[in-house]
Amino acid sequence: MAFYDLDKNSRAELVQQISTKILAGFEQQSTDHLLQYAADEDTYIRKAAYLSIGRLFFACPHLQALILSILDRLLEHTDFKVRQTIINAAGEIGKQLFEPVQAIFDKSLFDPHHSPRNAVIGSVKKMGEVNPVPVLEWAAQYLQHPDKEIRREICHGIELRGRKYPQDILPLLQSLEFDTTARVRNTLVHVIGQIAYKKGCLETVTAHLQHWQNKDLVKAALEEIIDVHYRYRNFSFYTQDEARNYIASRAF
Repeated sequence: MAFYDLDKNSRAELVQQISTKILAGFEQQSTDHLLQYAADEDTYIRKAAYLSIGRLFFACPHLQALILSILDRLLEHTDFKVRQTIINAAGEIGKQLFEPVQAIFDKSLFDPHHSPRNAVIGSVKKMGEVNPVPVLEWAAQYLQHPDKEIRREICHGIELRGRKYPQDILPLLQSLEFDTTARVRNTLVHVIGQIAYKKGCLETVTAHLQHWQNKDLVKAALEEIIDVHYRYRNFSFYTQDEARNYIASRAF
């Protein structure tokens, strides 16, 4: 039975069962139960597993070295779902402590399967939102990587921090303004639009864009910002017309 086919109480019991079995496995230096849940076809079972690992890491300091060793070892697993789960678990740890899991992300950026790489993006988002200093410092080194997909993934990954604090990621985004790869450029424009629609963010983003040199890129970004204010009109601080008029009043 799928996770969300269960009622609320049954789901809570299952989550507790998953956590208990994973903990027992760690204490016995066994990965049997962890692999069972990490490879499950149900994404919500896998989510319960990686959330449990994150909680157990901080609740059981005596197991931290073992947990990190197991996570590192399972990055070599042949099942991409297991690798995806391990990366997400590392992301839960990295929300508080990034250094112990940094090597996991250094390696996982180059995973041959898209799902683990997407887990890297998601993890960078959630880590960068609450633990920005080490995560953004790490991300910056990959924004000029020769592999266009690495640049694109990192650009996408830092987006969430920028939704509340665009000033934290705008200098990193600017390093991509002359990137000639369409996928990277499109992601850059998308991210700029995503960090400009909340209160105070339009002013911050447009002020920074005034100092960018690639005017074609800036034009595309401004058009995206105006479009986002319509698409996200139920969440935007300004209406689309207000955003358009504000941008028109700036010297671009």
